[in-house]
Amino acid sequence: MKKLALLLSGVLLVFFLVACSENTSTNGDNEKNKEDKQSEESTSGDKKEETKETDEKQEEQEQEKEETKPPQPYEPLEPSEDAEPLKDKLSEEELEQMPKAEAHGDDRTRMVPVGETLVEGAEDKTEGPLKDHRLVAYYGHPNSTNMGILGEMEPDALMEKLKEQTQAYSDADPSRPAIPTIELISTVAQRNPGPEGKYFHRTSPEQIDEYAELAKENDALLMLDVQLGTDSVLNQVKLLEKWLKLPYVHLAIDTEFHVKEGETPGIDLGQVNGEEVQEAVNYLTKMVEENDLPDKIVLVHQFMDEALTNKEAIKPTENVEVALNYDGWGNSDTKMSLYRKFVRNEAVQYGGFKIFYQKDEPVLSAEDVLKLDPNPAIINYQ
Repeated sequence: MKKLALLLSGVLLVFFLVACSENTSTNGDNEKNKEDKQSEESTSGDKKEETKETDEKQEEQEQEKEETKPPQPYEPLEPSEDAEPLKDKLSEEELEQMPKAEAHGDDRTRMVPVGETLVEGAEDKTEGPLKDHRLVAYYGHPNSTNMGILGEMEPDALMEKLKEQTQAYSDADPSRPAIPTIELISTVAQRNPGPEGKYFHRTSPEQIDEYAELAKENDALLMLDVQLGTDSVLNQVKLLEKWLKLPYVHLAIDTEFHVKEGETPGIDLGQVNGEEVQEAVNYLTKMVEENDLPDKIVLVHQFMDEALTNKEAIKPTENVEVALNYDGWGNSDTKMSLYRKFVRNEAVQYGGFKIFYQKDEPVLSAEDVLKLDPNPAIINYQ
């Protein structure tokens, strides 16, 4: 009997030891699982924290970049105290439709609202002058009365008249104060090969310096216009690099004067391919980045289909704004229609419109110009 009791005690002891072992193992597994879970949660939290820190760092860098971007060196002319908003001056029909003269029987429903200067579907990633302002420019060459108003007036008188014209646009659309701009022809196309052998004559550095100083003194902008002859757009840009590195100087391209070898500017209609314009845009983009400059503008003149081809190749960048400028002269109704054709319907980014004081019939007022769809971001006078 004593042996039986000992045997039962031994069996019970074995069961107890097995049970304790299993319980210890289970507890160990639970503790391990708990530790693993805590480790996973900690790793996940670390990753989320790292991602958050990276995002915040990127935001800070972008903000820093914006804050350190050099300021634009100009002063727009502020609207008069009694200037009314553009929309308050127009009828419901004018707000919904383009000018009748612009439509010529076609659909004249607006693509963008009155007051908008970006063409439909375009965006502006720069901090350039056109983003919040409008340019009003006087065009020409100081040595010629036939090439625009710059040759008709002395610099100080020119600046005074330019400011009066600019003020008219600030008052017509107070939401977009206008900036006075000088558009100086820096290379003049000619009918003989000239010293460069490229059918153009360079404006003297002294004259360019004079008008650069005039713009600077008046908190205005200077736009250097190139009439190419048989030269390339990019080479012309390189010839002007000294001035284009100034923070208030921009580029304009007169497409009609770019002819092929064997052709003559002024006799044969010139032509520029959009790829050449883009080369200039890319070159200026790099210049802005490498020299810590304010963003630039490239203005492209066009008055006929043939003068500018392959427009789809022209792409504004984060440092360069692009405006297509309709610059024909004559009947204002026809000009409005051609603005629709060349700018509105063949969109790039911004529109420009040229007015000829002596040749347009009639000479449009600022209020009439600002009915166009889209509103011109640049208006130049010749």
